[in-house]
Amino acid sequence: MIKIYTDGSSRGNPGPGGWGAIMVNEDTVTELGGRELETTNNRMELTAVISAIENSKNETDIEIFTDSAYVLNGITGWVFGWEKNGWKTQNGDDVLNQDLWKVLSAVAFRTKSRQGLEWIKVKGHSGIWANERVDQIATEYADSARPLLYTGALESYLKLMNIEEKELFAVTYV
Repeated sequence: MIKIYTDGSSRGNPGPGGWGAIMVNEDTVTELGGRELETTNNRMELTAVISAIENSKNETDIEIFTDSAYVLNGITGWVFGWEKNGWKTQNGDDVLNQDLWKVLSAVAFRTKSRQGLEWIKVKGHSGIWANERVDQIATEYADSARPLLYTGALESYLKLMNIEEKELFAVTYV
């Protein structure tokens, strides 16, 4: 089982943006992040999820925690209608960010390897430690900073961040 927390940020819509993700399995933590010069918050939210899933390699059981209703509603509902309608909305307009939605759809629904993918909506800015951390990573990238990203043992991560494991996984569901 791997748990993934994601977030995106932009300074202006469009403007400079960043994304962050934390991937936690039984004993390892990997933080990811990146930046784009001209983007939107929604594009960064999608990029965070895509990057994390792609980096989860062959994991079959994945829980994705997001505070983005756009991502959650899109991947669990809207995307099926968009694909059926040739990537058009109900009004006949082109789906915004369809390039990223197509990629997310492909990586999320890869045959049997993604049957264990679960999407979980969490409340943003509510003190969920991992959600706050991915927000920090995304915001720092959006602000042109270079946040230090961690990859290594879960035990060392908890010590470094001065948190207990139960704090890392504490979730406020929406």
